[in-house]
Amino acid sequence: MADKKVRLDYKIIAGVVEQGATVLDLGCGDGELLKYLVDEKRAKVQGIEIDENAIYKCVEKGLSVFHSNIDSGLSDYPDRSFDYIVLNQSLQQVKRVDYLMDEAFRVGNKVIVGFPNFANLEARLMLFFGGRVPVTKSLPYKWHDTPNLRFLSIMDFVDFCRDKNYRILESHFLSKGCAVRFLPNLFAKDAIFVISRGNI
Repeated sequence: MADKKVRLDYKIIAGVVEQGATVLDLGCGDGELLKYLVDEKRAKVQGIEIDENAIYKCVEKGLSVFHSNIDSGLSDYPDRSFDYIVLNQSLQQVKRVDYLMDEAFRVGNKVIVGFPNFANLEARLMLFFGGRVPVTKSLPYKWHDTPNLRFLSIMDFVDFCRDKNYRILESHFLSKGCAVRFLPNLFAKDAIFVISRGNI
């Protein structure tokens, strides 16, 4: 990946993952993040993806990826089989969030969640002044072809973690390739959280 610019969210996730850690990426897409973790952290990685074309791209990169729908759970994986479970830009597409999060914490020690912040200022302005569902770089789909089933904000996710007794270990907020440190629920277009359950 040295010949092209690496996405900031990938760099942040790689900064969280320890050297040689085991990682399962739920909804891994074309495997770019997994390949980056292998190259940068020598991570032992696996992915789950539903899109066959994306799986072919993963295989071309030499990655181990299984064709499955993450909504079905992770019954093929034993308890505590991974250091990290990654849900980067996929949690908002899940039908049974509570069930999948329970499964993620069953098979992994920590969960890394990245999602678009539907409450960012640009989206709010587009909805308020344009009167239409926002279409932005972080939310590039029109209402009729979006894979997103959940429309959550940073504050929504923080509330969710509190209600579920998840510990937020780290949080990172991004907009246009830069970190956002002031009023992230308003100004950040994407968020990344590292969470755990229990005393981990």
